[in-house]
Amino acid sequence: MTETTQQAAEQVKAQIGVTGLATMGRNLARNIARHGYVTAVHNRTDARTKALVEEFGHEGTFVPGYSAQEFVDSLESPRTVIVMVKAGGPTDAVIDELAPLLSEGDIIVDAGNAHFADTRRREAALREKGIHFAGVGVSGGEEGALLGPSIMPGGSEHSYAKLGPILADIAVSVDGTPCSTHVGPDGAGHFVKMVHNGIEYADMQLIAEAYDLLRHGLGRTPQQLAEVFTSWNSGDLESFLIEITAQVLAKDDPTQDGVALVDVILDEAEQKGTGRWTVQTALDLGTPVSGIAEAVFARALSGHAEQRRAAQGVLPGPAEEAPFIAEGDADAFVDDVRAALYASKVVAYAQGFDMIKAGSEEYGWGIDPGAMATIWRGGCIIRAKFLDRIKDAYAARPDLPSLLLDPYFAEAVANGQEAWRRVVQHSVAHGIPAPGFSSALAYYDGLRRPRSSAALVQGLRDLFGAHTYKRIDRDGSFHVEWAGDGAEHPWS
Repeated sequence: MTETTQQAAEQVKAQIGVTGLATMGRNLARNIARHGYVTAVHNRTDARTKALVEEFGHEGTFVPGYSAQEFVDSLESPRTVIVMVKAGGPTDAVIDELAPLLSEGDIIVDAGNAHFADTRRREAALREKGIHFAGVGVSGGEEGALLGPSIMPGGSEHSYAKLGPILADIAVSVDGTPCSTHVGPDGAGHFVKMVHNGIEYADMQLIAEAYDLLRHGLGRTPQQLAEVFTSWNSGDLESFLIEITAQVLAKDDPTQDGVALVDVILDEAEQKGTGRWTVQTALDLGTPVSGIAEAVFARALSGHAEQRRAAQGVLPGPAEEAPFIAEGDADAFVDDVRAALYASKVVAYAQGFDMIKAGSEEYGWGIDPGAMATIWRGGCIIRAKFLDRIKDAYAARPDLPSLLLDPYFAEAVANGQEAWRRVVQHSVAHGIPAPGFSSALAYYDGLRRPRSSAALVQGLRDLFGAHTYKRIDRDGSFHVEWAGDGAEHPWS
């Protein structure tokens, strides 16, 4: 950008502003400017603001602000400011700095990975000052922020009226439909983004388990298994995560010949916390998300390196057989693992959508689950072919009790259940942990059985704590005088 162009830009009022110009914020600002919006940019350190304008000023019209006041003053009214800083305290600090400089009707947008409870708190506090606050989930990583993410905006209808068209423009589109829609008020957007990330945890864990079973069951190299995942990516499992799994497995170690990169990566998975938030919130809502929980716990176990080292060679397991599948049965085993992966993936998504429904009911958000499937079809990490199926399922029946009860998914899982059970049996028999596959199958069986073991649990609770129980043949609650004459009495 020339000096003359720069001066002209600074005289133009920006339509929207971005503060916080680390990689995500910088790429989001560039995306917005590329779509023809005059974009104000600001960072705590001036160097990043200057660098953005100097390096990418040719992509659109940027208006740099080197103080919070200058930044706010450069925006047209009502002002819209996107905050792209670290979640928690840093976000609160930026909001506290900006709020006194804004006017009634202005909009603050948090497009970071905030906890939805923080978003609800901030929205309520700013609402009292007449400032609209929108918590917006953005998925797709650095590349998505620049080229087109999936966007999950929450907040008031007023804020979405101004913000929505901009977000629709910068989001990726699938079949002509932008992957962005108004999720609901206050924390709805960040809640859905949290569940999205939880599903992402489960999806990755299931893929890793499939790889582990194939590796040890068939004795194949990572490069050979990359071909399996590539073939899977042309069927029902077609997705971004399956695609990049093949890429990772095919990659050789850049530092030595003949060694797969995956074999030299430390097997301790890290996490930023959104998976834990999902499980903690699901517990509060009383919604089972066992697939997500097992994925979070598997990462935690992988990080307990000292315990794992201490257990090796001490805790016995089955005799090691590698490979344990005969060559003549290899193709059948690959098909079984594919079926188990698909069935377990359906369960994980079903649990995630159940959680979205529960959160929507708890907080009165009115979230449309079919719309969430629609905007997850592109841009985000969990984008997958079968999200079209989920969209169709909720379009056909908006009150669907569980995704597993949609005719297509019910049939798909039923057709794969025998393979699924064989794969879990192999994992147990050969000491290969597959908590994602196993817990998904247990959830499926728990859902389909006409009577569960919970009857005994209720009996035990009544005996030791007089917690009462209900009967199948009479209304009301009952209690047995366990320590007395053993008589049953109605309980009110």
